[in-house]
Amino acid sequence: MAIRSRTTSRWQGLLLLSACLTLVHCFHDIHEQRADTVKDHVEAFYDHLKHDRVAAAVRENEAIEHLSSQLGAIITRRVNQPGTNQVDREWTDLRTANETAAQNWLALGQYLSIKKQYPQARATYQRVIDTYTDPTERTYREQATRAIRDLDILNPSPASQPR
Repeated sequence: MAIRSRTTSRWQGLLLLSACLTLVHCFHDIHEQRADTVKDHVEAFYDHLKHDRVAAAVRENEAIEHLSSQLGAIITRRVNQPGTNQVDREWTDLRTANETAAQNWLALGQYLSIKKQYPQARATYQRVIDTYTDPTERTYREQATRAIRDLDILNPSPASQPR
């Protein structure tokens, strides 16, 4: 009987170890999946711009922002759980999604400017200024503000023209 319980214990130990490794792998996989999802949306975003499908590109970038919102909700729920390293990974995923979306909006503004669609470019840059208000996102707001000033050189808006 002692041999049987030792064998059973070993199997239980191996099963427990296997379950733990699987769980760790799943945590790693979810971050990889998120990164892959963002990457897929970015590739689709630029493909849509390449083929002059602006509305589709906007939807791709909105999907990245939606992922970011979901991550924000996950982090908010987990903040009250002490001792979890998962929150750090969630923050990294959230920052990546936010930064990617902001960069895509700036790229869309440039695209629209090149296409001489100045009002749409201005609105896109203004969206960056209005949406990305966190102190860590200041560089994106500054880039958008400079881009609007540059647009005023190419195509002055009625508000920027002297009277």
